[in-house]
Amino acid sequence: MSQISIILPAKNEAAALRDLLPRLKVAQPGAEVIVVDDGSTDGTPALCAEQGVVCLSSPYSMGNGAAIKRGARAARGEILVFMDGDGQHDPADIDRMVARLGQGYDMVVGARDWESQAGVGRGLANTLYNWLASRMTGHVVADLTSGFRVVRANRFREFLHLLPNGFSYPTTSTMAFFRSAYGVAYEPIKAAQRVGKSHIKPLKDGVRFLLIIFKIATLYSPLKLFVPISAVFFLLGCTNYAWTFITQGRLTNGSTLMWSAAAIVFLIGLVSEQITSLTYRRDD
Repeated sequence: MSQISIILPAKNEAAALRDLLPRLKVAQPGAEVIVVDDGSTDGTPALCAEQGVVCLSSPYSMGNGAAIKRGARAARGEILVFMDGDGQHDPADIDRMVARLGQGYDMVVGARDWESQAGVGRGLANTLYNWLASRMTGHVVADLTSGFRVVRANRFREFLHLLPNGFSYPTTSTMAFFRSAYGVAYEPIKAAQRVGKSHIKPLKDGVRFLLIIFKIATLYSPLKLFVPISAVFFLLGCTNYAWTFITQGRLTNGSTLMWSAAAIVFLIGLVSEQITSLTYRRDD
């Protein structure tokens, strides 16, 4: 059986880790457990030493994504398990997700149901993110932002340079796996109420999630983003021309400008598509 490394990014999550780490040892006695301390001030390193798990400490907070990248680089296992350090995820689900990975997938994501969402607002936002990501990738994305996932280490490390240092590494990694034709599966899970206060700011980080979706869309399939925008400009130009021709009997600069914008946006999308192909080109 492949060695498993469990990576937990943690920022002031000592209260949750005190209960979670013993449960992880019972559920996965042979696994390597790595806590990535993202500048905590609550004694997380001392707790990890007490529990006998590896702790990678940062002198200051670098962000959730930075913690994930540090943990992925340090892990020795062929299979990486990412879990939040706030106690939401159940260690008993790991075996089920690893077994699903063995069915030929490269990533298995723990998909939360509606009852596991942290409030109606977050639930509606996640539903929107899932829908947008599904449209961009052409695949059903059941939970774009879930931090509970099991991946093959060699596959995941291919995309470390794409991962943001802040929140939403799940967004980036999911869409990058789809773009590279790596198998992604979703396994239903129940997420518990987190211990302590969330570090996510709904408005600020919600906008950031949306921006990352569109950013990754330009890396995933730029034409899916640029062609609709180009079509809108073209149709606006045609509509404006029809109106001015009927009312004034002439072609105006407005129509020409919108048609030019349509052509420029389409060409930018075409160039972006070629750059994307080079970005994901594999020489092995």
